[in-house]
Amino acid sequence: MSLAGLAALLCLLPALAFGQTKTGTTIGQFLLIEPSARATGMGNAGVALLHGIQSVYYNPAAVGEVGEYQFQFTHSEWLADIDYDYAAIAIPVRSLGTFFMSVTSLSSGDIDVRTVEQPLGTGEQYDVTNLALGAGYGRRITDRFSLGLQVSYLEERIWHSSLRTWTLNVGTTYRLTRSGLQIGSSISNFGTRARYGGRDLRIQYDADPDVYGDNSGLPAEQYTEEHGVPVLFRVGLAYPWRTGDESRLLVAVDAFHPNDNSESMSFGAEWLWREMIALRGGYQDLFQTDAEVGLTLGLGIQGSLGENGFGFDYAWADHGRLEETHRVTLVMMF
Repeated sequence: MSLAGLAALLCLLPALAFGQTKTGTTIGQFLLIEPSARATGMGNAGVALLHGIQSVYYNPAAVGEVGEYQFQFTHSEWLADIDYDYAAIAIPVRSLGTFFMSVTSLSSGDIDVRTVEQPLGTGEQYDVTNLALGAGYGRRITDRFSLGLQVSYLEERIWHSSLRTWTLNVGTTYRLTRSGLQIGSSISNFGTRARYGGRDLRIQYDADPDVYGDNSGLPAEQYTEEHGVPVLFRVGLAYPWRTGDESRLLVAVDAFHPNDNSESMSFGAEWLWREMIALRGGYQDLFQTDAEVGLTLGLGIQGSLGENGFGFDYAWADHGRLEETHRVTLVMMF
């Protein structure tokens, strides 16, 4: 891509603001919770970041850049005290590329069952649990171009009802210049439609309430509508600047085209000192219709323990009327 073409692309990105929102029309919304405290601190502009396992969620091609064993664990106290956990491992295989596995879990904890007749609770409790198991592969095709993909099994459960489906993530990265300008693109959660089923949907049915003497308690099951998953297309740029002998500044910008919301942009920056301490800031989902998210901040520490490296990152994200969320991520490199 020429610099003129790249400039034209960036000029067109603000036009993405004029999209139509379909919020609330897809299942698997927990797949959109970003599991990287590092990228979250940078406004979740992560599709062009090629720095380890934390970038794989945003772009599967990033796993092709991982040349050592890496493990990631992220925990977040999500909205309404919901627990979010994510674990992943990258396994490089010489001359073949790098393989990747992940587990994503979202749990509401116990919730009291309330009805119109018993608004204070029936004495029963239920929970909402979401689970995704992923496996992926990435490879550096040339010294500038990488390609990756990930397949995930998705399950959502609400008390005794559940749904299951599969999703596919595909991504590419390309180094535009030797100075470090990178472009990345990915499509996430491309999958099949699914519907809820289970014994919570079983009812007793009276075919004709006006007729007496027939069977007024026929066993039946309510049929739920099928819904798709939240497909998300990302494209973005990242560029590092040297700001001194012991520091550098990394800036990133992403544009998003989802199938269940309006288009938006996110941007962020990371200042790194002595390859050890990082300060981050960003803004996410700019131009999105009725967006509640916005400012993000974060910090990180990285170093070594003997022959092994480690990284610890924290991120804070503003969610407007829903208040804020916090993420912590631990990365180990072997």
